[in-house]
Amino acid sequence: MSTGTSAPGGRETAGMAVATHGAAVARAQQQVLDELAAEGVPAALAAGDPRLWGPDAEPEAAIRLGWLRAPQVSRPLIAEIAELAQRARAAGLDHVVLAGMGGSSLAPEVITRTAGRPLTVLDTTDPHQVGRVLGDRLGKTLLVVSSKSGSTIETDSHRRVYEAAFAGLGLDAAEISRRIVVVTDPGSPLAGSAQAAGYHVVLADPDVGGRYSALTAFGLVPSGLAGVDVPRLLDEADQVSPDLASQERNPGLALGAVLGGFARDGHDKAVLADCGSGISGFGDWAEQLIAESTGKQGRGILPVVLAGEDAPGFSPGPDVHLIGLGDPKGPADTSVAGPLGAQFLVWEYAVAIAGRVCGINPFDQPNVAESKVNTTRLLEEAGQGPLPAGEPAFTDGAVEVHAEPGVLPSATDLAGVLGAVLWSLPADGYLAIMAYLDRTGDHVADRLRDALATRTTRPVTFGWGPRFLHSTGQYHKGGPPTGVYLQITGAVQRDLPVPGQPFTLGRLQLAQALGDLRALRQRGRPAVRLHLRDRAAGLRQLLAAAGAGGAGR
Repeated sequence: MSTGTSAPGGRETAGMAVATHGAAVARAQQQVLDELAAEGVPAALAAGDPRLWGPDAEPEAAIRLGWLRAPQVSRPLIAEIAELAQRARAAGLDHVVLAGMGGSSLAPEVITRTAGRPLTVLDTTDPHQVGRVLGDRLGKTLLVVSSKSGSTIETDSHRRVYEAAFAGLGLDAAEISRRIVVVTDPGSPLAGSAQAAGYHVVLADPDVGGRYSALTAFGLVPSGLAGVDVPRLLDEADQVSPDLASQERNPGLALGAVLGGFARDGHDKAVLADCGSGISGFGDWAEQLIAESTGKQGRGILPVVLAGEDAPGFSPGPDVHLIGLGDPKGPADTSVAGPLGAQFLVWEYAVAIAGRVCGINPFDQPNVAESKVNTTRLLEEAGQGPLPAGEPAFTDGAVEVHAEPGVLPSATDLAGVLGAVLWSLPADGYLAIMAYLDRTGDHVADRLRDALATRTTRPVTFGWGPRFLHSTGQYHKGGPPTGVYLQITGAVQRDLPVPGQPFTLGRLQLAQALGDLRALRQRGRPAVRLHLRDRAAGLRQLLAAAGAGGAGR
């Protein structure tokens, strides 16, 4: 058993190692382990007891614990995925595109990137990004449409766009049906319409929430079609599964106890740093799991994803819990290492435990709907007219600055805006950068996080919109009111219509940004919107301004 340094709660089993380093983190972990053991939590969770999170959470938990048995229940999918993959190869469809959001896209992205298998993920409404993917090997494309609810507006839009594009190739309905695979829950609107259209429909386990669905059809079908060894992934999870029913050799319990216990002691910013894990992009998947599961009722654990332990601007503040993904002997407060399949299951278990420790229902997402409702309302109210983007407070070059009165009292240029935002961060706060842009074409936007992080001791997060709405968006609105929000939108040069809908992708993207901004402001959370009238020029200006002197809190 690897215990690390002063870590009575360390666990190493079935290829998984969880180790704590330092007296404070070990003490917080052990206190929770003792509490959980006295309350019989390990055995109760292994038995799928929905009462573990209190009476208010029980109805939701009763239909959300299927992930505990996913490594076994998902076995029959192996043959179905293999048959679908063989059919695709026979038809010459070797470009797999996944249309999905949140839990429907993050796990397949990690799985395929780690395995080195090509998968194109569409989790955006940016028309430039969608248009670029649409123009890439369309004749060889197999589209996987993945939505648990079956009504996700982004995914529905992608499906409509692709159906029209396939028809534009001269394909008839039968030929189109062979190019689309649907993953959804039984009884969803998508299940009915897809079956009527003749698409191959894979029905997922309805007793698993989206962010816990990595080892279900949502994670496995697109990954398997891209060429990933699905049996191996399930084998890795299977190996650790028996230990999650134990009290002594339970890496999920050890990780959950330290996540919840250290957060309860004030270390509620979980900084995820990759330390040679060999898993590509795992932090992005864990970010959703942690943020959407715990960020509610005015509390929660804020995940901050770094590329590595020495990422620019990282400052280990007094409320930070540094978690190293990889080297179990690394310098982090907590280190977690193991194969990907086991990691998925252990982290799902751990976050469920952390929710109990923090007094939070880890299976609902009560504030996610706010931005969706606002988006729909904005589109309906505007009709065919302009969306209510508002007048800028001022314009600096290619960038319009939008802020409510009093948020930027003295700023007159971009450098002043960024300086004011940094200085406004509370002592226990964080800055969230939310970029409604092209994740590929405007990729330099993510440099803004590191540029601003070097100027503050507070955590800085970065999310691509609307992707983050299905992840950290819950924490932004439901978590502690300590965030300051910097939203970036951009002018659209080449828009795409959405067949059968009264909006284009560009209009939907802006409505999503404005809808989320409204949700934040309605909750009194300070937010500034920077609109790039020219994306390339605006991003150059932003990055230059971010590196222009001054230090924040």
